[in-house]
Parts: sequence; C-alpha cells; structure tokens
Amino acid sequence: MFPIVPTIRRIGLLAVAALALLQGSAQAQLTIEITGAGANRIPVAIAEFGGEASAARIVTSVVRADLERSGLFKMIDTSGAAMTEASTPAYDEWKSRGADALAAGSIGEGADGRKEARFRLYDVNKAGVLGGSAFVTSKPMLRATGHRIADIIYEKLTGEPGIFSTRVAYVVRASASRYELHIADADGQNAQVALISKEPIISPSWSPDGGRLAYVSFENKKPIVYVHSLASGKRIVAANFKGSNSAPAWSPDGRKLAVVLSKDGGSQIFTVNADGSGVQRLTTASAINTEPNFSPDGQYVYFTSDRGGSPQIYRVGVGGGDAQRVSFEGSYNVTPRLSPDGKSMAFISRRDGSFRLSVMDLASKQVQVLTDSHKDESPSFSPNGRMILIATEQGGRGVLSAVSIDGRIKQRLSISAGDVREPAWSPFNK
Repeated sequence: MFPIVPTIRRIGLLAVAALALLQGSAQAQLTIEITGAGANRIPVAIAEFGGEASAARIVTSVVRADLERSGLFKMIDTSGAAMTEASTPAYDEWKSRGADALAAGSIGEGADGRKEARFRLYDVNKAGVLGGSAFVTSKPMLRATGHRIADIIYEKLTGEPGIFSTRVAYVVRASASRYELHIADADGQNAQVALISKEPIISPSWSPDGGRLAYVSFENKKPIVYVHSLASGKRIVAANFKGSNSAPAWSPDGRKLAVVLSKDGGSQIFTVNADGSGVQRLTTASAINTEPNFSPDGQYVYFTSDRGGSPQIYRVGVGGGDAQRVSFEGSYNVTPRLSPDGKSMAFISRRDGSFRLSVMDLASKQVQVLTDSHKDESPSFSPNGRMILIATEQGGRGVLSAVSIDGRIKQRLSISAGDVREPAWSPFNK
C-alpha cells in the first residue's frame, strides 16, 4: 500500500461505549487563536445590546467574537455608547469612530416567558438601515441566537452566507485508551460527545442535511461503516462486507455513500445506499483506490489512487467507467475535497518532505499551497466555501487549523485535554 499518511494515521480498533449525545466537559472545548486576518477588513461597531443585562452580554459577546474571528472585520470600540435597535443612530459620531457599519439590539422577555432578541444593522456612510431581525429564544439558546445574528451581519456586509451557526465534528484523543467523537459549534464552544471509544475513531462524514454522521468502526474486529443519527443516537450498518469497509463520503442528495471496500480484492471504490443496499462498484483498476469525495453536482467521485505509480487524484463518473487524472503537479497528492460550488479542490500535497494543504482551481488547474506546516491532513470545506478546516500538528500534538481559500485568514483550534484529529465541517443548518 502506498503511504498515504492521512489514511494510515486513522487505522485502529473502535469500541463503542456510548451513542447518545452527552454534554462535553469544559476542558474539552476548542479554543481558537487567530493567526492571520484579511487584508481589507470591514470596520464594524457592535453596540452592547440593551434589555436584560446578563442575556444581552452573552449575545453581544458572541456576535463580536464571531465577526472578529472571521478575519474579515475590524471591530470598532463602542465604549460609552448606549443604544438598542429602537435608537436613532448618531451617524456622524460613528463615522468619526471609523465605523462603516453599526449593529444594535436588545434582549427582552416575551409574554410566554421566553426571550425575544431584536437587532438592526446600519450603513453608517449612507445613514440607512441595512437589515435586521427578531428571534424568539431562551436562555440555553442565547449563544445560538448570537451566531444567527452574526450570520445575518456577515451576509449583509460580504454578500456570502455566514457559517457561525454551523458545527464541526472532530476526534479527541483524551488518553491512550480514550477517544471521543465531538460535535461543537463553529467557534469550538458547546462541545458534545457523540461517541466514546477505547481505540481510535476514524473518518466522520456529515450527511448533507446535517442530521447524520457516517464513520468507521472496528468493534467487531474488522472495519465496518455505520450511519449514526445525531437526534436519536441510533445507528445502522451501511457497509459490512468481507475485508475492509472504510472512508465513507455522502452523495449531495444524502441517499448514497461512496465507500472503499476490499471485498473483491484490493481497495476499490463503491457506492452504497445509506441503508446498506444497492452496492455498485465504480473503480476496477488493480491499484489502490481510496478517499472518495462526491462532486457537488453528484456527477463525479474524486479519489486518490497510485495507479500511475505514485499517489495522485482522479475522478470517475457516478456510473463508473474510465477514470480521469486530476492532479499533475508534484509526485504526491491525496485526499481530494471539493468546494461547495465545485470550482475548487482542497487536497494534501507533499512539498519538501512536508504534507501541506493545497487548493486547485479546477478550471485553470492552478495550485496554491495554503500552509507552511508539516503534517496537514483531513481537509474539510466550510459550507460557504471560504474556509478549509484541517488537522495538523503543533509541538507534537494534534490541533485543528482553519485557513481561508486565499490563504490570508488563519485560525488555530486546540484542546488542552488531548490531541485533536479528523475534522469535518457540517453543512448549513436546514
């Protein structure tokens, strides 16, 4: 087998100890360090929300942190300014502070005891309203409300959907005999444990509706692909054939999985219905074929193969047939992951002995190396296509890193309790 480092590192036995979602401990939360920002950040002021003080502080802090973490916004000092969505902004004052945009809001009590969050976004230079919204929420959902408000502000100011309300899945190695599959908010908070194992957990993959995770379990002394419902904690077997069953990847409609099976000898790519029926073989070459990923239009499956003598990226139609080579630059390119719009492909390439995140413009075939690290693996696009989440190493310990598709914005996500691996970014909330 050719040495695909991101694949070999995932091999291990899985012993499931829990399938229900359990609240994660505080020390298991991801902490995020911003290590790079965009060149032209939008100056925006987020006034302290009015109304119920404790709830308002939570929402305000989440909105500010989300926008600042994105690397696209410069936060303007709002000290000494008290206003809500009902206030008339002093546009000249905010212009003098350097703000191009201003948001203000409040948190109130609804008639039924629930909370109401309201906000407005203003264009300071044009002295007008850009938008706003109102949400019925509750104390446990205040952070989620802040993420939703930040999403709206982000989209109004950039023209792209915000990703603050999305989630990330990742694996934490808490000790030599404890591995946990976590699901957290995009800012690393509100981490929950979906799976606990005495051995490594591998290859989590989100369904397009965000309600299921596919993963590989070795609990029966062989690798088996399961589909796990996050709402119920129940799971079904999607692939349990003779030999190895691995590397699940969802089709865009959520009906099928691309998987790697060795039931006919060697590692070949198949598709299978999410309930385990309807197995179809896609690749026939005697070489190793692995790490499948559907194109967003569902017409192709991209994958890694050594059929040309070294690991490279290919694609094959969902009906099978001849495979086409996609990567040509360099002698080692693995783990293809397509952007949501299908225009770019993230992958791991070996450069000067290091494994680095790269991205290819599929139309021009131009490749850009986005990182200067040494052991990148498991790339996963954000659902708006702007960021790519990867696993890498720092100080010999596994951490996650998020990099913008142009390489300018960089974040590092880590957990003090252990190694972090196997990231997967969720789709937009349905």
